[in-house]
Amino acid sequence: MRVALYEAANVMLTRSVKGSALKSWALAVAKRAGMRKAKVALARKLAVVLHQMMRSAERFLPTGRPAAVV
Repeated sequence: MRVALYEAANVMLTRSVKGSALKSWALAVAKRAGMRKAKVALARKLAVVLHQMMRSAERFLPTGRPAAVV
């Protein structure tokens, strides 16, 4: 699981993925602490988001607003 989260963070930061709040946040971390730490921080943030989604059965919206449970 850790490798998959790190790889997802790597793709979000290095490839031309459409902008999101998570990517903007991680790029700010990269400016302060370096790209390696930003990837690990983004991977952890993704894990927290996924865990919260599983607990609450909410869908992910890149805007950060919670979605209605269907």
